[in-house]
Amino acid sequence: MRQRFYLISISSVLVCSFIGFIWPFAIWLLLPVSLFIVLGIYDISQPRHTILRNFPVVGHARWIAEWLRPMLRQYYMESDTDGVPINRMFRSVVYQRSTGALDSVPFGTRVDTYRTGYEWMGHSLAARKIEELDTDPRVLVGNAACTQPYSASILNISAMSFGALSQTAVLALNHGARIGKFAHNTGEGGLSPYHTQPGGDLIWQIGTGYFGCRTSQGRFCAQQFADKAIHPHVKMIEIKLSQGAKPGHGGLLPAAKNTPEIAGIRGVEPYIQIDSPPVHSAFSSPLEMMLFISQLRELSNGKPIGFKLCIGRKSEFVALCKAMLESGIQPDFITVDGGEGGTGAAPLEYSNSIGMPLREGLAFVVDTLTGFDLKKQIRVIAAGKIITGFHLLRILAMGADLGNSARGMMLALGCIQSLQCHNNQCPTGITTQNPGLYRGLVIADKQQRVANFHKETVEATVDLLSAAGLSTPQQLNREQIFRRVSADAIRSYAELFPPLPVGSLLKAPYPGHYDVLMRHIQTTQF
Repeated sequence: MRQRFYLISISSVLVCSFIGFIWPFAIWLLLPVSLFIVLGIYDISQPRHTILRNFPVVGHARWIAEWLRPMLRQYYMESDTDGVPINRMFRSVVYQRSTGALDSVPFGTRVDTYRTGYEWMGHSLAARKIEELDTDPRVLVGNAACTQPYSASILNISAMSFGALSQTAVLALNHGARIGKFAHNTGEGGLSPYHTQPGGDLIWQIGTGYFGCRTSQGRFCAQQFADKAIHPHVKMIEIKLSQGAKPGHGGLLPAAKNTPEIAGIRGVEPYIQIDSPPVHSAFSSPLEMMLFISQLRELSNGKPIGFKLCIGRKSEFVALCKAMLESGIQPDFITVDGGEGGTGAAPLEYSNSIGMPLREGLAFVVDTLTGFDLKKQIRVIAAGKIITGFHLLRILAMGADLGNSARGMMLALGCIQSLQCHNNQCPTGITTQNPGLYRGLVIADKQQRVANFHKETVEATVDLLSAAGLSTPQQLNREQIFRRVSADAIRSYAELFPPLPVGSLLKAPYPGHYDVLMRHIQTTQF
């Protein structure tokens, strides 16, 4: 191949020179030919890519095809039900609802209702008029120890940090939260001016790196926390134990995204990759964690304090519940993240194979809290691929009180699912710190899209409630959602996830496999 390339190159130069001799203007042909020759010589001499060494110049077609493949597939090959992690059908409904376009579907469903895994809600012949229902249902978060409870929407923005997101994306999200009167989770990257300036309600997330409230050694700083927690827009504080994208693995901010501004907000050095520790240093056991919750509640002047986790070992969550009972300290809320991941970039093994999926994890958390008679004091928030009203209604039926959405809100901002979130090259300016890209995101337009998506999704959920003959989300239960488990078998969620009776875990014998879990909690440490 090399000899053939050299022969073609020499022949091309001779031919172009001859043509240039008889037609002087054609001498310009030598320029592109020369560039290809230089590229070919480089390809042959470089040691990294065998394809380019063996097939100089033309071997680049492979990289061009790989670069074009996602775009070609998304725009020319996908059907409505294709595309991962969010298929075209769901991406389209977010775009339609966020822009106020018609979102009706003609000619029936595109979903195969007889495939295993298909799910639906049972409606009622005694359906209610949607005008009779509250189209903006709220949930009060805060138990008896909380002096500043928060009235939350049933749908809020899930955790996404400034750093992972651009400043314009954060501003648009928070403006949208202010317009729609719902909450915006800061993510673990700290409380930035872009979160606080628009005036939307905030859930300040405290991760293992304690960004924004850390000492120079990276440990929790109570004074910094207190100074920021009393900010009037901070409505709740969330301790992040783990996230669905990479449970058991600390957060990661690539060096390219760690600008001096972001480093200043986080209290770290700029232009280096920031790897959060996998565990907290402020506590090392369930009882110590309850004391930390009490400390944060006091430092924040009584605001709701909760924690977020993706379920891994069930015995560890049982140990947390036992610590709540033993200490008399309970969080105001618990956020359950699904192992199917979210906006955070993660190693493939973590995204695909670590952490319990949302529905199983949510059912376990709700049932364990119910079994210990703690559920009535603690609100449960579910986060994981909530795009439509049915997705929200489904987690409410499982026992969640609220839902958080990250990818849905990103799509409302204009995300095209180009899957460039991790490399600072996001073409829509959402997940990049490149000013040339994020300046293209017009805040005034996108903030209204975020508010529209929230409003339309909540109203769609309420509409489904009315079709079921219900008046509030609290009336939902697992009997009302069904799943096809095989070609000829259907099960309700109540059959798939049998709920525990209230207080059934307070004394032996324990139901199901909880007797095994109880034997493992004595050694639980973080």
